[in-house]
Amino acid sequence: EGEFGPANWGKINTKWSACGAGARQSPVDLRDGIRVDLEKIQFDYRPSPFSVIDNGHTIEVTVDRGNYLSVQNSTYELQQFHFHRPSEERINGKSFEMVVHMVHRDAQGQQAVLAVLLERGAAQGLIQTVWNHLPLEKHTRVHPSVVINMNDMLPANRDYFTYMGSLTTPPCSARPFMAAAMPCS
Repeated sequence: EGEFGPANWGKINTKWSACGAGARQSPVDLRDGIRVDLEKIQFDYRPSPFSVIDNGHTIEVTVDRGNYLSVQNSTYELQQFHFHRPSEERINGKSFEMVVHMVHRDAQGQQAVLAVLLERGAAQGLIQTVWNHLPLEKHTRVHPSVVINMNDMLPANRDYFTYMGSLTTPPCSARPFMAAAMPCS
């Protein structure tokens, strides 16, 4: 918030001008969408070692290679996931307690970001494992000796919304990428 908060990102650095333009700008409020039968997202996630860092903006978790999702004839490898509280996406004006952004990239460098929208409730095992291994200092990466399985992050109901948007942090680039929001319900 304040002088260096999201409301001013477009003014801080000319390379971040897209942050103030508002064209396909995330975060979004998904309203009045068109109901279509979307192709199911196929997940190929496996138990993997991970590392975690508090980068000063969010908690970011990197998993070992070999975790994929496939949709629309493309396969994307999971690069990292991170958290925002409250969620950066809303559905028909409804905000969520927290969101997990799972950032994937295909062989051509295109991104697919899966947003899992979370509500307060019972402890979520994978998130609790991450919290249990948070570094004591910002900007210090921790490599726990346990594994996580990204399948544990996915809701039982895999219905989703899809939209074209921008990155939610500077430079807020709107280059094409697929974004999907999956409410946990």
